[in-house]
Amino acid sequence: MSEIKFGTDGWRAVVGKEFNEKNVELVTKAIGKYVFDNYGIYKTIIIGYDPRSMADVYSLQCAKILTDYGFKVLYSDKVIPTPVLAFNAKYLDACAIMFTASHNPPEYLGIKFIPDYAGPATKEITDEIVSNIGSDFSSHIKGKLIYTDFSNNYFKRISEIIDFGRIKDNKNLKILFDGLYSASIGYFDKLLNKNDIKYDCIHMFHDTNFGGGMPEPKPQFMQEAIDYVKSKENYIAFANDGDADRFGVINEKGEYVTPNEILAILLLHLRKNKNFSGCIVKTVAGSLMLNIIAEKLGVDVIETPVGFKHVGQAMREFNPIIAGEESGGLSIAGHIPEKDGILANLLILEAMSYERKSLVKLQEELKNFIGCEFINTRTDKKLDNFDEIAPTIEYFSNMEEVAGYKIINKDSKDGIKLYLEDNKTWILVRPSGTEPLLRIYIESDNNDKIEKIKSAIC
Repeated sequence: MSEIKFGTDGWRAVVGKEFNEKNVELVTKAIGKYVFDNYGIYKTIIIGYDPRSMADVYSLQCAKILTDYGFKVLYSDKVIPTPVLAFNAKYLDACAIMFTASHNPPEYLGIKFIPDYAGPATKEITDEIVSNIGSDFSSHIKGKLIYTDFSNNYFKRISEIIDFGRIKDNKNLKILFDGLYSASIGYFDKLLNKNDIKYDCIHMFHDTNFGGGMPEPKPQFMQEAIDYVKSKENYIAFANDGDADRFGVINEKGEYVTPNEILAILLLHLRKNKNFSGCIVKTVAGSLMLNIIAEKLGVDVIETPVGFKHVGQAMREFNPIIAGEESGGLSIAGHIPEKDGILANLLILEAMSYERKSLVKLQEELKNFIGCEFINTRTDKKLDNFDEIAPTIEYFSNMEEVAGYKIINKDSKDGIKLYLEDNKTWILVRPSGTEPLLRIYIESDNNDKIEKIKSAIC
């Protein structure tokens, strides 16, 4: 047996190597024991899978094992996005198991456990699951396996959140949906179809190899969508990652809109147009623009370590207007404490329709509202071994200035974050968690500062 570890979003490994029938059985039994010990045998377990290779096979194996132990298992009758399964965990008061590796390369598969609160499992939960590996339990109850369509519960909830009528009435919208071979196919497009909203589409089938690219809605993997938008007039494009918990947006100029900008635009929209109240939850790697907007709106900011399990935990505690991370995941008040890329894309359409403005115009207004433009970059610093991480973090922690700029504040909730004296520049140095390297994030209001800082510390 290879060592099985649950990272920030579950256990992931290469199919046919570490991710094999035996290890799936071990992880399934460990999760089953966790549910049995903490909820009892009568707790329903729901199971879903994304379009990856063998995800359907291994997820069914998991379902049959748990049924044999006595659980009632509702098994998705088709490919399903993570947010759809997570919402059903909440709606059905069930625990969920999702077979996905999210945005990772096609050869990977993973198992994600979602408790009945519908968000990522905390470290305490995953530690208990890992400690259960190799253990057994028994219930003497006859289980039941039921194939289930989970989509309608989700569609109903999204229709309560999104003003589809306003989107439909916006005749200026020209939408391209890049299915990107992901789990959002049959969900995002179906919501548009159900509400008579017109759109064009590409890559609308499930491909275990994701078209030879990566299942990640970033510019380098959305080039066909970008070319399509540039060849047309006033089109915008949307995509999701492999399991549809992350989003990708291309504006009318064919430019990628950063998740930080999306979070900022949606915070303004939800506050102004839908009268949402509360705070905003962001990670320490999130843009300073969100802090500036929050201050202007009189909204408190809650910062968490990087990773949506931390964001989700803060959502359950504070019920924010919006919560998200710089890597392309968000959710809002009244929904689930889990990333929902389908909802994110629909909220952008809604914001444009309320304002009757293009996305490019909303970006311009955002920049004017903030008073400057922020630029983000991230580089990875490789180390020889894990033992070098702590001393290197300590080295950065002891710095008093960088590239001639005085450090005026430090935050150690996730690695070390250094705030510089211009009040527009910060540096975050944090360990990757899976390999001996440091992730170095830098944000500033111009590229010259960023390059000076990079030269000084990278």
